[in-house]
Parts: sequence; structure tokens; C-alpha cells
Amino acid sequence: MPFNTIKPSDIFICKKCGDCCKGFGGTYVTANDIEKIAAYINTDPKKFVSDYCFKSGSKLVLAQGADGYCIFWDDLCTIHPVKPRMCRAWPFIESVLTDINNWRIMADSCPGIRTDVPDNLVQECIRSVCKHNSLT
Repeated sequence: MPFNTIKPSDIFICKKCGDCCKGFGGTYVTANDIEKIAAYINTDPKKFVSDYCFKSGSKLVLAQGADGYCIFWDDLCTIHPVKPRMCRAWPFIESVLTDINNWRIMADSCPGIRTDVPDNLVQECIRSVCKHNSLT
């Protein structure tokens, strides 16, 4: 398949496996994320933070269950319509623009990421998605 232009679905299709919802490091949440998720699950933002978040350095992250998955993972994301910005961006993140090897590292744990596309086109696509996301 020749690659002249590329769109996000050419390099990533979510398999809904939850692998990106598991692991050390956590999912950072912004104040906007907290407001939206709290409203979605019908709770007060302060209660949401105390019940579902913890601090990692100076930032709040979503808690993880005993299985290592995000507290909101139950074979699918239970807060999908309001999932955090960090989750919405995956895997189109700026660290891939800094180092294309990050794309291959992420692909090691994500079956939806393609690695058979030329690096420059992957970065071009990610640059475009990041630019679009910063405008919305």
C-alpha cells in the first residue's frame, strides 16, 4: 500500500482491549476532566477527587483498581463520553514528535498501533492531530 497522505485510522484503530488503561504511571486529569467526569457520574468534583484520584507529584491521576487497570475500566471505559484529555489523545501524543521511537514503544503494548508506516508519515499525522486538538 503506497503512502502519500495519511489519516489517523491508517496508523491506529482502537481494539478496545484496555491495555492503555493499565499500568504504572496513571492517567493525569485536568480540572476540566474532573468537572466533566464528576458531572457524568453524578458526584461533586471534590468528592470525585477524594474517591477516585490520588496525587502523583503535583498532579492528580485517576486511581487504579487492584488489577492495575484504571478504576473506570470494566471491560470497556465506563466514562468513555467524558474520558480525560490524556485518554482522548492516545496514541496521538507529542512525545512521538520528539522521538519516533516512542511510537514503537507504545506499539509494544497496544495492538491497535501500526508500525509498518514510514516514520515521517506517522509524525506528520500526529502533528496534524495535535494541532487540531489544540484548536478544539
